[in-house]
Amino acid sequence: MRTNYPKIVEIAETKSEAKDIKTFRFRYNKKVSTGQFFMVWIPGIDEIPMSASYTDNFKGVTVEKIGEATSALFKMKKGDKIGIRGPYGNGFKTPKDRVLFVAGGTGIIPVASLAEKIKKKNSLIVFGAKTKKELFFIKRIKKSCSKLLISTDDGSFGYHGFASDLAKKVLEKEKFNQIITCGPEIMMKKILDLGLEYKIPVQASLERYMKCGIGICDSCAINGYHVCRDGPVFDDRTLRKMRDFGKFKRDASGRRVRI
Repeated sequence: MRTNYPKIVEIAETKSEAKDIKTFRFRYNKKVSTGQFFMVWIPGIDEIPMSASYTDNFKGVTVEKIGEATSALFKMKKGDKIGIRGPYGNGFKTPKDRVLFVAGGTGIIPVASLAEKIKKKNSLIVFGAKTKKELFFIKRIKKSCSKLLISTDDGSFGYHGFASDLAKKVLEKEKFNQIITCGPEIMMKKILDLGLEYKIPVQASLERYMKCGIGICDSCAINGYHVCRDGPVFDDRTLRKMRDFGKFKRDASGRRVRI
């Protein structure tokens, strides 16, 4: 299908967000929902999935430099061209009433986009990172919610510990109607369990190895679901059916490995 060919777009703007984190903005006229992702083609290198960090007419992806493709993308500048396919997958269902957002590391990318879209001033965001240097989108987040709590694994900023532990402390004191989470899968499994304990619906955005983005290659399969097509956002009822959630994933060869 011709719709699966990438559209060549020009990078209109780049911005360094934090250590090894950079945002790339471009014009792309397709409608994008928060939580959906693009397949981004870096010419001559590879095509990789990236969450949409900006979903208005001036789209964007925010990327961590971790491999060959992202390292090549980091060298690109305004005016350079990349290929875009998508958006793909299912995004977040717009939450109602009071929301607790829990993000870990680059999981803040779709979370910040959703919080900015709904602008619920009674919402609260828990954002965890390994260290202070890896925090980003702070000013953006503060404009979209009533309260931001930060945790760092090394204690260099905010609460010394994991985002899931800080979220539990919040839930012990405050009530919410919905939990939205994105980040390391072990963290999200803990948040899912907290949602069950406190009887709060949960939406989680999963990350899995992807090659095609349209449910053909089977790389992102998890217990009968494809993250690229059925997700990447799943609700708690579906997540509880996934035996591998928080425990196993698949590597580039398709081999099932422990998280």
